[in-house]
Amino acid sequence: MSTQYTLSARIERLVSASIIAVSILGSLSAQSSEVPCAVSSDTKLPFFGDLHIHTRYSFDSFLSNQKNDPDGAYEYAKGNVITLPDAYGEQTVSAQIDRPIDFAAVTDHGEFLGEVALCDSDWTQAGWWTPVCLMSRAQNLWVQLYAASLWTASGGMEGEAPERGLVCSLGNCEESALNVWDDIQQAAERHYDRSEDCSFTTFVGYEYTQGQEMANLHRNVIFKGEEVTRLPISVFDTDSSVPELWRRLRSQCLESDSGCDVLAIPHNPNLGGGLMFPDPATEEEAINRLEIEPLVELVQHKGASECRFDRLAGVGIDTEDELCDFEQIPSDNLAMLGSVNGKMWSDRGLPVNVANFHRRNMMRNVLKDGLALEQKTGLNPFRQGFIGSTDTHTATSGGAMEKNYVGHLGSRDATFRNVQDHFVSNPGGLAVVWAEENRRDALFEAMRNRETYATSGTRPIVRFFAGDYETDLCDDPDALDEAYKSGVPMGGVLARSEGDATPRFFVSAQRDQGTDLHPANPLERIQIIKGWVDEDGSTHERVVDVLGNETQGLGVDMNSCAATAPGHASLCTVWEDPTYRPGESAFYYARILETPSCRWSTLQCQAAGVNPFSESCATEADAANLLANENGDSGNIYGICCTNPETDPFYSPTIRERAWTSPIWLSTTR
Repeated sequence: MSTQYTLSARIERLVSASIIAVSILGSLSAQSSEVPCAVSSDTKLPFFGDLHIHTRYSFDSFLSNQKNDPDGAYEYAKGNVITLPDAYGEQTVSAQIDRPIDFAAVTDHGEFLGEVALCDSDWTQAGWWTPVCLMSRAQNLWVQLYAASLWTASGGMEGEAPERGLVCSLGNCEESALNVWDDIQQAAERHYDRSEDCSFTTFVGYEYTQGQEMANLHRNVIFKGEEVTRLPISVFDTDSSVPELWRRLRSQCLESDSGCDVLAIPHNPNLGGGLMFPDPATEEEAINRLEIEPLVELVQHKGASECRFDRLAGVGIDTEDELCDFEQIPSDNLAMLGSVNGKMWSDRGLPVNVANFHRRNMMRNVLKDGLALEQKTGLNPFRQGFIGSTDTHTATSGGAMEKNYVGHLGSRDATFRNVQDHFVSNPGGLAVVWAEENRRDALFEAMRNRETYATSGTRPIVRFFAGDYETDLCDDPDALDEAYKSGVPMGGVLARSEGDATPRFFVSAQRDQGTDLHPANPLERIQIIKGWVDEDGSTHERVVDVLGNETQGLGVDMNSCAATAPGHASLCTVWEDPTYRPGESAFYYARILETPSCRWSTLQCQAAGVNPFSESCATEADAANLLANENGDSGNIYGICCTNPETDPFYSPTIRERAWTSPIWLSTTR
């Protein structure tokens, strides 16, 4: 690898026309042009969305009795009711988001679009009769899970190289995949509001699903507009090589003559087994990582990936930040999904102790290591901004609230199975983008520029800037104009030299207003996290409470779960780092905490008559189990509700919902 990167290989940015003529593989005869949005702002608006959504076109959604297609996912995102399966696969669950989101991308697995379509065709198709198809259509959970293992083995996730299965030998997988890919594009077009209302924006996308030995190296590939690759580029095309994915996205999209533009977003690296963010092997890899992957999914229903702290051991993964115990998955790979009837059946899904958990599974460490690489090579390949998403497999786009969480895995975590088998999971998060208007072009360019933040599911409005600001900027009616004029927003790079003054950080947050049915909590405090590298190449971090204070006491009513801590409706300050050294390379991001609230599992346990706060919890769980077993549900369902947070390193019946802004980098090399 070269010891000095150059930026000469950077791609030219493709500028979209202001009026877009829509044509999806020639299947749509005519479309109306976009008109200017009635609401827009030069100082940007916050748009809440979800860029990680699976429908019945994904093998693992299909085999979980989930019947909604992309149209259903977009209808849910816009506030309409959809129907989902219960724990036995019957379509009996009605689901509705607490309030619509602004944008969404369906990201079904690109690897098996054709195979799933053949499995879901009819008996006249030979592929319909293959064992994996028969088992995927079964109602029995164990049979479905065996089918899932066949799919993942075919995709190269269990040790062997990816290999097409019998379905494609008996049917035309490419033709079927083309038909499904066309339908995904048409659904995105049908639900994209091109009127002046700009009420809802869609993106065409898919998931690239690479995962050797169950390590999660998946990416969501998001296209800017209607011009896309002929088919999703999958592990069958790249031979399970992420750098090859980048090269093909360049050749088939970015460097084509079609006007195609694209980003790839790595999934939550907490389940990556330390493989999501390796040092780039070549200069090309470093540049491709930097340019094609400007964002990372920091939180989703399989856990949070900011940082990790084990309360029992009193040790973190290169951190002393005790708030890093938030929504941590005990294991470090996708085998964490191997719990059935309350028992973990996969050895690889068992907890990984703090000594063996890879430090680059956590993004704060990745960011710090990026600074060290920049000091060594001249380029930081790990400048990732933050988003959250759900990774729903039930088409519940943006369904990230604790209070109406219906599960994200179809019948595998529906109704009682959510508590029994997926207690360590959570509803996921949201992606928030600061853009001039709710249009594809504006949102996509903001994502490319990393002017984004992640939330754990709630909707606080957060600003974060660095620059040369006055200390009273919060009182300035033109504060946002000044913030952009004299500095950079979240996701930006602020160039500094030895003679520059110490930069100041302008940060503000407004509480989530919630709804009448689902009120939200006030803000507790704002923190700023700093990472830096010293002259010897060693990395460091620091967490500072800059405004607000930690809640004293539980913060919720033990019986009703109503919030009891007062908190703040809004917070704003200008902060100067007293430890800043002129010319140092560093990053800073803001973390906004809400006052404590009850976790989704606490709410569902209480709904079954089991109170995790009660001294009688075990007795209540026995009674709830007896009733559930009499109704035909099997196993110890509610005993897990009584998990003791004093003996579990990551569990608490209450949580602090939070938001994480994309970092701002201070750089002497830019």
